[in-house]
Order: sequence, then structure tokens, then C-alpha cells
Amino acid sequence: MKPTVLALVSASAAFLSADPPPAPVPQPPISIVMAKEAPVPLKPYADVVQGAREQRGLFTLWRKDDKVWIDLKPEQLGPLFFLSWTFPSGLGERGIYGGMMGDSHLVYFKRIGNNLQLLAHNSAFTARPGTPMAHAVADGFSDSLLASAPVVSLPDPRGKGVLVEANLLFLKDLPMATLDLEAAFRQPYAMDLPNSSFASATAAPDYASFQVSAHFSMARPVISAAPLPGTLEDLRSLFLGFRYTLAKLPGEPMRPREADDRVGHFVATVWDFTQDDRPDPRIRLVNRWRLEKADPGAPLSRPKHPIVFWMDRNIPEKYRDAVRAGILEWNKAFERIGYKDALEVRQTPDDADPDAHGLLHASIRWFLGVDAGFAIGPSLVDPRTGEILAADIAVGDGFARSIQESSREELPQAGKAACRYLAEGRDELAFGADLLEARGGMEPGTPGAQAFVQAYLKSVVMHEVGHTLGLRHNFRASIAYTEAQLGDKAFTDAHGIAGSVMDYTPVNLALAGHAQGDYTMATLGPYDYWAIEYAYADLAPDREKADLARIAARSETDPLLAYATDEEAGPGIAAMDPEVNRFDLGQDPLAYLAKRIALSHELLDRLQERTFRPGDDFRQLRRTTSLALNQMATATFNAAKYLGGVVCLRDHAGSARAPMTPVPGARQRAALKLITGSIFTMDALRLRPEFVSRLVVDPFDRGYGPVGSFPDFSVSARTLSIQKAVLARVLNPFAMARILDAPEKTRDKDVFRLSELFDGLHAAIWEELHRGSEPTATRRGLQKEHLRQLIALVLRANPATPDDARALAREELELLRRQLATADRRPGLSRETRAHIAECRATVDSALKASMQRASL
Repeated sequence: MKPTVLALVSASAAFLSADPPPAPVPQPPISIVMAKEAPVPLKPYADVVQGAREQRGLFTLWRKDDKVWIDLKPEQLGPLFFLSWTFPSGLGERGIYGGMMGDSHLVYFKRIGNNLQLLAHNSAFTARPGTPMAHAVADGFSDSLLASAPVVSLPDPRGKGVLVEANLLFLKDLPMATLDLEAAFRQPYAMDLPNSSFASATAAPDYASFQVSAHFSMARPVISAAPLPGTLEDLRSLFLGFRYTLAKLPGEPMRPREADDRVGHFVATVWDFTQDDRPDPRIRLVNRWRLEKADPGAPLSRPKHPIVFWMDRNIPEKYRDAVRAGILEWNKAFERIGYKDALEVRQTPDDADPDAHGLLHASIRWFLGVDAGFAIGPSLVDPRTGEILAADIAVGDGFARSIQESSREELPQAGKAACRYLAEGRDELAFGADLLEARGGMEPGTPGAQAFVQAYLKSVVMHEVGHTLGLRHNFRASIAYTEAQLGDKAFTDAHGIAGSVMDYTPVNLALAGHAQGDYTMATLGPYDYWAIEYAYADLAPDREKADLARIAARSETDPLLAYATDEEAGPGIAAMDPEVNRFDLGQDPLAYLAKRIALSHELLDRLQERTFRPGDDFRQLRRTTSLALNQMATATFNAAKYLGGVVCLRDHAGSARAPMTPVPGARQRAALKLITGSIFTMDALRLRPEFVSRLVVDPFDRGYGPVGSFPDFSVSARTLSIQKAVLARVLNPFAMARILDAPEKTRDKDVFRLSELFDGLHAAIWEELHRGSEPTATRRGLQKEHLRQLIALVLRANPATPDDARALAREELELLRRQLATADRRPGLSRETRAHIAECRATVDSALKASMQRASL
């Protein structure tokens, strides 16, 4: 019987509270003289491998029982090889999943006496061979030792190779999975070498692979705020799969292509110290596959070696057509630059090893996890040239369940950084499906719902394949098309719903009664064709630099090629460009945000009108309500980016556009009106009591996890959390500083003033003071939060807070003191409201008194 979590935590508490062991008795220092060990005599090659099974390939492997030896020939000592690893098996939770791609190194073997070292070559810092700076680079930057093992045999009389025990090289935690386990669970797991073993070892002409069953264990759990593993039979023991691939690099390095910041590609950064006439020694090389025409003279030719995507056997058959279509859609972009069938798709047979590939291929696989609702498209590159050598797209099974889940509410999970399109898009998928179902005709399990999921999956696969081709996110692509174009089905069929599949596009939902285009990206956008052209066009070496500059400059005159990526989208309050968002759509982002708020209200209204038959349960209502509230939170938070917003472009000298342009005053006022009229209004998010009383948690989850521990659903608390986030966004010091600085960057006289922001917030948040009405509990919470943030500006201001912002905040407190002085004298107010007014008045008085005392010091 498994121990309960409570028992384990209790045991841990007892362990931590036990008396500490006695301190060690100090001992006098000991002088240690290291004696030189006598060398271990090497055995004849044949004696070591006697009874072992031989596999020939790039490296000859010998295996006997639990031992694997690798034959290293003299010519294999020194040259670079490509070492990569994947994770064939995992835990199914918190970022540790089977089927994930790991990392890679350029490595080489070095023999020192009878010791063999496996070293990672530091290829990021270079200088032209033979120059004085090449010697300086060698002296200035270190390689890294990954593993070492003794040589155990004399040279083979036939091939002159010597044997090294591969167990000592690869039965190690080279991926540093211990750190992943520590980050996920905060428990002292460590790799248990005696119980780790090789699951397989394979020799092939171009590579050798070693699959390790790595055992991790801990003696006992410790008390931690992080949840304990929930997918293990015994949380003290777990196995992870590592698959190491040691492969031959291409014989001739690929000719690199320098990146341009106007086009979004992943890059390999190389520091070239050959000359000191460049202000920045860093060179950014586009990550791309090696692609060459089989017929260089033909305008359209097949490639010598296509980019092959292997579809893993674990992809459900009902989704394989959508996955295949998402991959092959990219052939349209390559055809435009002269390549026919640049991408090929092959199905891995059911009886084949899904990882039986070396380099120069891509895989797409399905993985499972109790919290796996994301997709990821990483690739491994030759850091010297940017050549992509392998890629692995992994799609989480959970996304397809999104439109059929009940009231399950999920929190963000720990794990590795990844493309969040599918993970964050699950809410989009579910919101769109729930709204369409509420309108009628999209019930789960119907052909319409299945087509909806298939179309969304194709768009996600296109996005992730774009990553494996070297393309970064483009979060400005969503502003490409007008509202009328987005509602035209023929237009969206031909052009998509955004300028690029590399954006995070929401479900394209029309208002009720309006024309409806495609719900998701059905094809590539114009930006995708352009980015592929920059990376893969066949250009003459003597004209490449000029041709690339010409290609990149097209973005300065063609709005369909607009580009901005993760840095501009930000996280949180760091973002300042309101045109760069995740999950927005249309040429007018502010209008889109207003539409999303309207759609959220439509969904909530339809939910409140829903009738139930005897036996129906209410669990779906809670999840759908959360989705609608999340939409409002995202919309109002993004609308706040207009306040102090600056549109930032990547144009180079010669462009007619300014790189930085403050948002016009009229647009900022419109954004403030949208925010105050939707989330700071007196009637924000009022739902019928009989509806709120049905927002129950799944009884099976009650008492488990962060949501099940709080089965009650508080609309007031959820509303207040949205209001707090938006209020903090509009009053953050950097946004206020940009409002004040706007006149420095524009000749527009109609600038938005910081005083307008303070006045607008006051009028919306304290409306009851002017009307003489009773504030609800939610409104009282918002008013106290507004006071807290004003007081923080006055007494605990961030060093970046402008002086004018502090002065306006103090003026606002003075105004509130005067208004609150008589507010509780009005008849008919509840005791709660009178207490609220009295507390606010006392809080303001204390803050102003502290402000005066501070100013007099």
C-alpha cells in the first residue's frame, strides 16, 4: 500500500525536527602525500571482448551482459563529433515528459596516458586559424570535460583501436536531469548509478546511440511548497530515459548566412576576434537546414537531400492527416524560391525504433502527461555555421481534450522554457469551442467539433514546423488584415487570418450575426514566405550580402511583413508596444480587445440562460466561466499597454518611418475608456446568484490540489484579481514615465497627459462617492487597492517613478480625503460601507501625515 502524502509530510517533519547529530570532534591537520599509482596493465583487445557481441558502424561497439565497450581508433581521437541527447521516457508531469529533445555539444576524444576524456568543444569563440588572435582565443576560453574513462585494452591488431568502457562515459547524468527534478519537485533526487543501465546500444554507419535507463532516488522526501510527484508508485524512486547519439558531422561545414534583425530567425552567435575593426565581435548566423538543388540551373528543382519529417508511431491515426498537412504546407514557401518537395513526410512503422535516426532529420511525436497541453519544436544546430542537424516536434495529448474537459482548472506547471502556443492556445481553443457550442452546432464529439480540432492542430503543427525550420515568433503578424477580411471565408482560406503562422493567433470569432471567416490559420502568411526566402534562397556568394539586405528591407514598405518577437511582446509590464501581443487579431488591436470583451459577455449571458435536464451536472459551467473571465483579463491587460505605449519598429536608416512613435493621445484615451468602462465600472462582471451557486468543482477533485482545496467560486475575488493586475499595469513607473516623455518623441500637440490617467481612474473607481450609492464588496476591494497603489507611489515609490507621478498621487489622496470626510453621513448606507469609508479615510490621513513627516526630514 502506498504511503499517503500526509504520512510522508509528517515523517519529513519529524525528521527535520529531530535533534541534530553531534558536532564532529576537531582533528589535527593531516599531511597527505600523494603516491603515484602504478599503471594498470592493459589487456589484449581479444581478451576484453571475449564472449561479447560486436556491432560495426561509425564506432564499433561490443556488448556483454551489462557492459558496453566502444572501440576508438587513432583517427577518431581529436576530430569533432556531434553529441546530442533526447528523453525517450519521463514522468508524465511538470515538464518531465517522454519524447522530449534535449541538448547537444560538439565533442572530441582526447587520450592522456591511459585515460580517455570526452570533451565539449567551446565553439562560440573563434578567430581565423593561423592568426595571433587564434592563439589568444585558445588561451582565453576553456573547453569542458563531460566524462572520462580508462583505456582497458591494448590496440586491436586489425584496426588499431583501443577499448573504453562506455558505461563510464554515458551512464551519467549528462543532461543534468537532477536539476530538472529539483526545479519541479524541490526534492533531493540523485542519480543511482548501480541501478542504472543501458537499455540499448546501437552502431550505425553515421552514428552510435546509447539508451540509458537512469534511476533516480532519494532516501526520504523533505517538506517543500512544491507538490510531490503524483505519477509514481513510490515517490522515492523513478526512472528516466536518456538516449545519447554520437554522430559524424557533415564532411564540409555549411556556408553560414548572417542574420538580419528585421527578419525573425533563431541564430547561432559566434564571437569572431580575428579583427578589432568591428564594434561588436559577435556574428549572428541564421539557423537553417542545408538545402541544395539537385539541378542548380533549373528554376524549380528537387533538393539533393530533402528535409525529412518522421511521424512517430504514437501519433493517433485520426490526427495524422492534419499533422501531415501542417508539415507539407511549408512546401509552398520553398516552391516560391525554386525548391520542389523540399519537405517530405514519412511514417515510422509500428515495429521500428522511433529514435533510430542519426542526424539530418526531423521527428514529430505525440507525448502524454497528466498536465501536458503544449507543443514544442526545438532543433539542434552546428554552432559554427547555424546548420540545423536535427529537430523534434512534440505535441501534448491534452490539447484535444480541451473542448471536452469538465470543470478542471489548471495552474501553470514548472518545466523547461518552450513555445507556449499550444499550452496558452488551449484556453483559446476551449473558449472558442464553448462559445460556438453555446450558439449551437458545435457540441463535443460532433463532426463540426472534430473539424474544429483538426484545423487547430494543423495550425499548431505549421507553427512548430516553422520553429524547426529556424523561424522565431512574430507577434506583430496578427495586425495584417482588416475586420472585413477576417470575416471573409474565401479570403482567409487563401491568405490565413494573420500575416504569419509564427504568431499566437486566437480563434477568429465573429460577433453574433456577423460574417465568419476561418477560425484558425489555414495556410502560410506572407511573412512566412519572406522569412523562408531570406534563410533558404539560393544566392550567389559574391552577391549574397547585397541580396539579403534587399530582401530584408522589403519589410520597411510592406505592412504584411511586419515583425516583432518575444522581446517586444514582453513579459508583463515590460512590454510597451500595443501592436505586439500574443493572441490578438486584426489591424486595430484595440477594437479586437473590445470585441473579445463583448464575446466574453455573450458567453456568460448564454451560460446564464442555459437550461439543464434532470441528471445533468454543472461542472462544465465553472471551467467555461473561468475561460470567459480569463479573456476579459487578457483583453483589459493588453488594452493597458496603450497607456504610455510606444510603437517600436526594426527599420534601418533610410526608412521613412521612425523607429519609436508614442501612441497618439486619442488612442490612449480610447484605451482608458475601454478599461474603465469594462473592468472598473460599478456593474463589472455581475452574474446572477442562481448561476454563481452552480459553479461547483468536480467532487472527485475536491480536497486535492490548489483548485480542489478551494471548492467555492468567488466572482468577487476573481474580478478583483483582474482589476489589481490592470491597475498595477497602468500605474507602473515605466508607463507613466513614457506618458511624460511622449512630447520628446512626437510633434503631435494632442498628447495624453498623466493627469488624464489619474482623473480617469478616480472617476471610474470612486463613482459611488459622486452618486451617493452603495459600493459592493468587489468595489470596496478595488477602492482599497487603488488607495494602496497611490500610497505606494507617495511613500514607497520605485526609483524609476517620475516626480510628477508622485505629486499627482499625493494630490489624488488629498482629493479623496476631502471627499471621504462626509461620505459616511449619507443615509441608507450599510454598516460595511460606513466601516469601509472610515478605514479609507484613516488610511489616507496616515499616508498624508507620513508623507509630510518624510518631506520635512
